Amino acid sequence: MGTAASTPRLICPGCGAAYGSDHRFCERCRLPLVLDAPELVVSDRHGRARKIKPQLCQGPLVAVARAGNQPEAEFVQGLLLEEGVPSLLRRSAGFDVPDFLAAGPRDVLVPQSGVDTAREALLAAEIITDAPPGAARTPPVRLLAGLLVALALGAAIVSLIYALH
Repeated sequence: MGTAASTPRLICPGCGAAYGSDHRFCERCRLPLVLDAPELVVSDRHGRARKIKPQLCQGPLVAVARAGNQPEAEFVQGLLLEEGVPSLLRRSAGFDVPDFLAAGPRDVLVPQSGVDTAREALLAAEIITDAPPGAARTPPVRLLAGLLVALALGAAIVSLIYALH
């Protein structure tokens, strides 16, 4: 009945290597160590937090995907978590509808150090296309303004042609 038998062992969730209680991360995988006692997992939230890779938690938040609604965004979040990438959901600008909390598009944000891993996972799952990360879509208001200017120029040209004849 020594203390070694009662002290739970720490293991790496990636490679399964065992460590003593003085270690916090696996020396090979750099993953946080977990207790080799599944019954000691405190909550679902704690279990999810243990999946996050610390090297993917650095830098400012960057949008990597856009989901149509809250459940879709949570699916993307779960997919990223399986790759060890932490993420945050943010209601997309211009779609703040308090009566329908799960409605409206969401931006999925990840730390800068996790962008490449997140993009690879999202590309593999065909959630995003292979567009460059900095490629921005033309805002609808700007597109409408351009169409109205083109229409006005076309009308001016047609009226000039009729005025000359």
